[in-house]
Amino acid sequence: MRILAGDSRGRRFKSVPKDLPVKPISSRIKKSVFDILRPRLAGAKVLDLYAGTGSVGLEALSRGAETCFFVDRDRRCLAVIEQNLKALGFESRGRTSFGDVLQDLSWIPFRAGVAAFDLVYLGPPYRDERDVPLAFSTPSLARVVEAGLLAPGGWALLQHHVKEQVAVPAGLERFRREKYGDTFVDFHRRPAPAPAAPTDAAA
Repeated sequence: MRILAGDSRGRRFKSVPKDLPVKPISSRIKKSVFDILRPRLAGAKVLDLYAGTGSVGLEALSRGAETCFFVDRDRRCLAVIEQNLKALGFESRGRTSFGDVLQDLSWIPFRAGVAAFDLVYLGPPYRDERDVPLAFSTPSLARVVEAGLLAPGGWALLQHHVKEQVAVPAGLERFRREKYGDTFVDFHRRPAPAPAAPTDAAA
């Protein structure tokens, strides 16, 4: 695996052990998504949920993100991400934490030292170890909203299988969808405030 662009362009980094049920983001998807994100990366505070290999967050740091906080519930993944942060010189800008994205996430701002994030990337697994389809996307988006993790003007990106039905929770709106084979990447933001109702002029 390698960094596609930015300060660490072309640098290779470790992947997680092959026996883990982790499907790294493909180079094709990563390139397309980051081409879309390019104007938003400089100085961004990024949250990589279901971090897995950490490929998304590492790419963001290479391309100018200020910080990235990586969350995964497999400590073996987190250990590999920490090795990669050190190898790429990102130790001061990247931090990792064990956590279950399907549970309350209100602890993340305190642990990350970031009040809210400009970019949140969610890549929940499509299937479990027995090859049974999973449906983590809807509850994961809901946890992000409940914890208030998205900064005003921020984007939350969700990568999921095309056959998984996703309900967008109140507090987010999906404004873009990209398709890559069997994968959708959905782009969400906080909805704009409703315009104030006109008031009658005083007589």
